[in-house]
Amino acid sequence: MSEDKDAVDAITAQWFAVRPELDTAPMAVFGRIYRIAKAMGDAMEERYQRFGISRGEFDVVGTLRRSGAPYTLSPRQLSATLMLTTGGMTGRLDKLEKAGLLCRKPDPHDRRGLQVTITDRGLALVDEAVTAGLEVQRAALTGLTDAEVAQLTGLLRKLLAGV
Repeated sequence: MSEDKDAVDAITAQWFAVRPELDTAPMAVFGRIYRIAKAMGDAMEERYQRFGISRGEFDVVGTLRRSGAPYTLSPRQLSATLMLTTGGMTGRLDKLEKAGLLCRKPDPHDRRGLQVTITDRGLALVDEAVTAGLEVQRAALTGLTDAEVAQLTGLLRKLLAGV
């Protein structure tokens, strides 16, 4: 395989050999997206482990952090933002609360509801973790110019809107 060819090129070439009538352009795009997502997910998971949290747990404390002061959301709001079931969210909240990164308290406006708030410890941790995660992402983009990053961002935004 030449320097400009990758594993996805090999896969699409194999399909062309056995089914030359197929348009494998979508496979070439999504095959690379899937591989990038897997590699970056693994790299981010490894980076967040340094902070004692998983990528999914980072997503919870990160969502609270980026919601702005007072860094409080309901479990339902968190579930909707992160596309998680309430059961999946409960498990993450339990672990993060036990670690002292967030706290749950009754919602003063809804007797049946809860509010989840990031703690000072959680705030400090997520601020460090987001910086570390961005370093990983930035390093992955070093082969692209700023203009290419902007173009890729636009193209991916357009693709996401279409799906």
